[in-house]
Amino acid sequence: MTAATRPRYSLEEYVRLEAHSNVKHEFLGGEIWATGGGTPRHAALASAIIAAFSAALRGRPSRVYTSDARVRVQATGLDTYPDVTVVCGGEQVDEDDRLALVNPLVLVEVTSASSEAYDRGEKLEHYKQIRPLREVVIVSHTEPMIEVFQRVDGGATWTSHVARSGLLGVPSIACELDVADIYRDPFAPSP
Repeated sequence: MTAATRPRYSLEEYVRLEAHSNVKHEFLGGEIWATGGGTPRHAALASAIIAAFSAALRGRPSRVYTSDARVRVQATGLDTYPDVTVVCGGEQVDEDDRLALVNPLVLVEVTSASSEAYDRGEKLEHYKQIRPLREVVIVSHTEPMIEVFQRVDGGATWTSHVARSGLLGVPSIACELDVADIYRDPFAPSP
């Protein structure tokens, strides 16, 4: 099927299709595409981040979500499933997509060979349009390396900090990620 003949969908159609699908899909500009499955390494890295965030947020009015939580970027129309989502102070959902969160404070993407350019490029630019969002954490699948993109002064300016060892802060949730702990279990190189 060529791009010219590719079907276009409304958000309402996407939401209806997604409710009955056994595969997760992203949505943008009338196009729907399936998200790829992850590797065991991908799942282990996301799980380690979830554990670190959950421990840091225990007893606080915050919740950590797995990749089953859909997020809608209202400013651009992207519906997607980040690997980890953190919401503090209560969930807010999109009025047209009641299963999509619109107020994440922190989003995490664990890269893969097929997603790294998208996660660090176009997808990151979409994420930066979410007003309540304070940090985007990118976790490398190929080497111990975590990068935190942080909104400065609540505005449109972002900085980034990279760590290959030691601790890396996620200030909005007062959490420090220990790179060695996130990558602690030995596993085969990811494809």
